Amino acid sequence: MQATAYTYDPESRSGQVLLDDGTPVPFDAAAFDAGGLRLLRPGQRVRIETEDAEASSGAGTDPGTDTGAGAGRRITLVTLQTF
Repeated sequence: MQATAYTYDPESRSGQVLLDDGTPVPFDAAAFDAGGLRLLRPGQRVRIETEDAEASSGAGTDPGTDTGAGAGRRITLVTLQTF
């Protein structure tokens, strides 16, 4: 799924992305590290993968389409969107 970088704190390696419907969704350092990025700037287009917030493993990873619902989802990967 695609999103736009909204905030990023280089000290904690966490921040938020905006889904295409404007919903902000936070990500943690583990999701940032999984994407192999070194820096993220607000406004950059990113690709994210998510899982249900209740899921405790990567087995529920869903790189599918944007449902517009940020609640109940946890970002597991943040990387740059390439065309």
